Formats: sequence, structure tokens, C-alpha cells
Amino acid sequence: MQDVIQPLVRMEGIVKHFPGVKANDGIDLDINSGEVHALLGENGAGKTTLMRVLVGLYKMDAGKICWKGQEVHISSAARAGELGIGMVHQQFSLIPTFTVAENVAFGTRTNRPFRTNLEAVGRAIRELAAGYGFQLDPQAYVQNLSVGARQRVEIVKILYRNAELLILDEPSSVLTPQEVKDLFRVVRQLVRDQRSVVFISHKLDEVMEISDRITILRDGRVVGTLPTEAATPKELSMLMVGREVLFTLQKNPLHKGRPILKAEGLQSNRGDGSRPLKDISFGVCAGEIVGIAGVAGNGQEELVQILAGLRRCSKGSIHVDETDVTNATPQQVMSAGLSYIPADRRASGLVLQMNVRDNMILRDYSSPTFNHRGFIRWGKAKEFTNQLIQDYGIRVASETVEVGTLSGGNQQKVTVARELSRRPKVLVADQPTMGLDIGATEYVRSKLLAERDRGTAILLVSTELSEILSLSDRVLVMFGGEIVGNVIPGQVSVQEIGLMMAGKRLKLTGEAEDEEAAQVHVAEAEEEPA
Repeated sequence: MQDVIQPLVRMEGIVKHFPGVKANDGIDLDINSGEVHALLGENGAGKTTLMRVLVGLYKMDAGKICWKGQEVHISSAARAGELGIGMVHQQFSLIPTFTVAENVAFGTRTNRPFRTNLEAVGRAIRELAAGYGFQLDPQAYVQNLSVGARQRVEIVKILYRNAELLILDEPSSVLTPQEVKDLFRVVRQLVRDQRSVVFISHKLDEVMEISDRITILRDGRVVGTLPTEAATPKELSMLMVGREVLFTLQKNPLHKGRPILKAEGLQSNRGDGSRPLKDISFGVCAGEIVGIAGVAGNGQEELVQILAGLRRCSKGSIHVDETDVTNATPQQVMSAGLSYIPADRRASGLVLQMNVRDNMILRDYSSPTFNHRGFIRWGKAKEFTNQLIQDYGIRVASETVEVGTLSGGNQQKVTVARELSRRPKVLVADQPTMGLDIGATEYVRSKLLAERDRGTAILLVSTELSEILSLSDRVLVMFGGEIVGNVIPGQVSVQEIGLMMAGKRLKLTGEAEDEEAAQVHVAEAEEEPA
């Protein structure tokens, strides 16, 4: 008789309620030793809630948890850590003004209660980092680290506490493609070391690449668990969403109008003398999507913030439909007809302490639609908000729920719904599908194409090159604060665009006379002069 393998973790009948929502509805889940177990599902499906129950951040309403075959009661994150369970959250729990060593040591028990031996902690950090193929300076301040490095600090912090199970919540949502590859290399090493990893995601390609088994959640319930080798993207998307998902959207022929957004000679300076933007000029016409491609940190953030009125330029001009909005306030920019979807929804897109309804009317609460003689028309606001909740599939009990309590993906849906509902002349969309599940991503992309067909001039910034190429009519490639390419998707290869993103200077031939419709062909690549 074959021995039954005891799972590392068994969760049985887990139920967790929030006001008006059953986030987990009788979930069973087994996690084996030495495996990467993916939790896949739409935003609000209950993935993060289930894992927060496991690490003691939420108290379950029903069910039980067994650790190595023994039932346990996990009442706090400290108790989970004692057992050997740690979680890296989407929003990192690091102290920016502390060093790496101080963050790793913070909260650990020591036999020297009045002083922690940070030198010993630093040695342990270097050994752990080296064992997983990366470098980490224990004396570096967290606030000076890249996002990828901060994530590695979180992982090392858990490993320092000898965790056997690491839970990674949407770990790739804030990383560049190269950082995702580095993360996957670390995850594979963790498994080789007989640790287990729960990989929470809604990205099918990543789940298919990194996991051994996949559990799919929908509406707070398990709808399937299967080995990754037996799964297909089509099957997984059906289980996630409950319907067939279109991986390729129908894009209508381009009917471009006159230039609506025009930027000329934009420059910006930092206090240290550096220039994130160097003489940026471009235009976006009505009914056109212009994509900005480039590795993060090459001036895209500064560009969109200047366009939205959140940052001043030191030189140059910006016009929205002939209105000069150079260094205008955000309110003036919006009044000119520009809507802005920021990359960081929590910092710039939403007021987390306000409810969904108030966030939905945040841009236009003083307009006649929602305001009558200084009094907000709450009935209209409620009707407007509930329609957007329905249209965008936002998972929320009511429009009066505090937006900060929603999942990251649902927060993004609130931001996107509000900005698109304004029917703008110009839409600046910075990472509009970041953190969205496959169904919501399909919906937002279809909305962007519908806005294009309506005649909106759209500037799309995304770190996902596939998204840029599939949606854009024209692509501007940025490197080092400059536009180094202006190409038509399909008329240059992904490899050639990648060369420009990496800093290659390209000789361009056959450039169109109309700069706004520039069409270039790559003849050969040259290394950019130092």
C-alpha cells in the first residue's frame, strides 16, 4: 500500500466574511513541501484574504488549519512566523529610513534585549543573498533601493526567520521584466532548498512558467486544482472568469483626426542637476493611441506627471486642443479636457479613506451633474457610481464601502472607471492594467480602443511591451529621457524595439514627412555613444 504524503499545510472549510461580502466561502487548500503552488483568480476572488488568514492577519469565521498534520491556531503574524510561515505583501512592510539589516532584525527575538548585533545580522543577510544568487548591502537604506531590491529584502527577512513556507502576493506587479526573471530564479532555488512557495497571481503566463500546481478561486470558492503541466491558458481563463476570454481584441482601422495633445521641447531638472527629460517633442491626434515604450526609469514617470500638472517642466510647452496648459494646475489641465490614470493608484489615483462613491465623483463633484447651488446631489452620485460598478465589474458590497478596503485590482478599476467616464479629449493612461486580472484587463483594453474610436487622443504608457504593441497605432521609444524611436507596430520587430529600449541608437530611413504619423524602418543598430 502506497504511503499517503502529508501536506505541509491543509486548510479546510475556510470562511471569512467582511461587511456585505463573503470573501472566502468554505475553501479547502493543500500545500505540499517543496512545491510552488499558484493561487489564481480574478481581483476580489479571495486569494489574498485566504493567505492573510493563514498568516494570522485575519481571523477566520469557520474552518481549520493543519500544519504538518497538526491542527494549529494562528492568531497573529508572529505565531505564523514561529511555525515557519511568512508572507511578502503587495505593499511592502519595510521602514524606509531603516537600513536593510535594521529592517531584517526588526521584530526578531534576541538574547541581547537592549541591543541587536547588526554586524551578525549583516553577515547572515549576505550569506542568504549569496545563496540565492543576488547581492544585498545590509548597510543600504531601504528608501534608496529599487522596488526589486526592496522585494528581495522582504524575502530575506522571511528567510532570516527560517520560514519553510513563503507566500508571495502578486510579486511581479511592481517589477520590470528583468526583475521578474530574477524573482523566478530565486523561487526555483527556494524549492530546491525544500521550501514551499505560494504564488498569488492573476497572470496566466507567469503561473504557467513558475508553478507546479494551480488552485483557481472564483467568487471566494475553489473551482479547480490541477497540475500545471496539465493546464492550458484557455482552460485556466475559463475557470477564473467563468467565460471565454479574448486574448486578442478586435482593433478597428485608424481614423486619425487633428492633433489634440502637443508637447514641444519638454525638459525637466532635478535638484542634483540631472535632467530626466531632454527636449521631448511629440503629438497625439484625435482617434489615435500613441504608446510609450521603455524600461522603467527612463523619463516616462516625469513625462506623464508634467502632462497631468503634477510636476513642472523647466522648458517647453504643452497644449491640449489649442489650450496652453504648460505648468498648469491639475484642475486647469482637467478643465482643458485631459484625464489621467496614474500608475500608483494608492498614492495618486484615490483617497483611500473615502468611499467608492466619493472617489468616483472626485474629479467632477462641483459640476452641475453632481452639484446644485453648492450642495452635492447624492442621489445622482449614487446612481452614477452604481452604474460604473456594474459596467466595470467592481467587486464591492455597496458604493459606500471605503475604497482603501478593496483589493488592488478593484481599486484600479475605480480609477479607470472614473477617468474614462469623463469622456476626455485626451487620456494619459500610465499602466492602466497594472494589477488587473485577465478579465478586467480585457475589459479595460477594450474600453481604451472604444475611446480611440470615439475620437479621444490617448497616450499609453506601459511596461508590458505586448500591451503597447497590440493597442498602439504608433510607438515612441524612450531611453535616458529622450525619444529614440518613433515606429509603427508591425513594421519593426520586437527585437528592434528592444534594442532602442536598451539604449541603441538606430539609423532610420523612410521617415514620413508628417512627424505625427512618422513611420520608420530600422536599417541597422549602433551602440549609443557614451
